[in-house]
Amino acid sequence: MELVIRAAVLFLFLWLMLRAMGKRELAQLNPFELVLLIVLGDMVQQAVTLEDHSLIGAGLVVSTLALLTVFTSWLSFRWNWFARLFEGVPTPVWRNGKPVERTLRLERIRMDELHAEARKQGIGDMQEVYLATLEEDGSISFLKVDQAPDEDGQDPDDKSVV
Repeated sequence: MELVIRAAVLFLFLWLMLRAMGKRELAQLNPFELVLLIVLGDMVQQAVTLEDHSLIGAGLVVSTLALLTVFTSWLSFRWNWFARLFEGVPTPVWRNGKPVERTLRLERIRMDELHAEARKQGIGDMQEVYLATLEEDGSISFLKVDQAPDEDGQDPDDKSVV
């Protein structure tokens, strides 16, 4: 039972730590940081199992983490508020031709990084951008000015007749 409790506490700690790192940081891990995460995994295993090398101990830890992952996924599917809490929400970093300074500062995104992401998606001038959004997975999506909704809120690509 102690292994299950330790695994559950560590699950919560890792979730908090990864959320604190920010979406952008996780999306742009460099090779050294990836190696650190792998080493962290080994340290976590040792902390949870107290050097218990038994097959049953390993099975309990893996099962607890797997069940918690499935459970949080189910909760996210069931309740939107939990999904927003646990997985985050898309956050605008550029709106109506201007940077959203508060979001850029909070997510630690420099303007040159935002410009580089735009160039990767074939956008040469940020004035072409109506909305740029930092997605839950750390990527940035861009909508060009010609994709902006009309004044009445209609999507310009929506050809349906009302």
